[in-house]
Amino acid sequence: MTKVMSGAAMLAAMILMAAAPAMAQGPICLSTRDIRNTDGQKDGTAILYTMKDGSVWRNDLRGRCSDIHWDGFSYSTSNPMESICDNEQTLHLFRTGEVCGLGKFTQVSPPRMAQHAQR
Repeated sequence: MTKVMSGAAMLAAMILMAAAPAMAQGPICLSTRDIRNTDGQKDGTAILYTMKDGSVWRNDLRGRCSDIHWDGFSYSTSNPMESICDNEQTLHLFRTGEVCGLGKFTQVSPPRMAQHAQR
């Protein structure tokens, strides 16, 4: 009986380990509550998000958003976690009304605590 239980536990662990990379491949989402600052890049291709924990994330927009550096923008979240995710939200520029789509997020720098741990 214990061999059957041990075998089942081992099989379950192997399945979870095999599924972990697939789960890690999901979209990257940032909590809007944790965003301290945004900086639209001058060339209109990306936005840098500085988080409250000190980490910085870059979002490469799906297309060029030429006035994002000069105009403020808003976006709406339709998820209960109030987060923005890879390729899900669109931005609306205040002055021009231009609509731009978020693309993929890439972490530029880690949280402050992780930076101190590396020293």
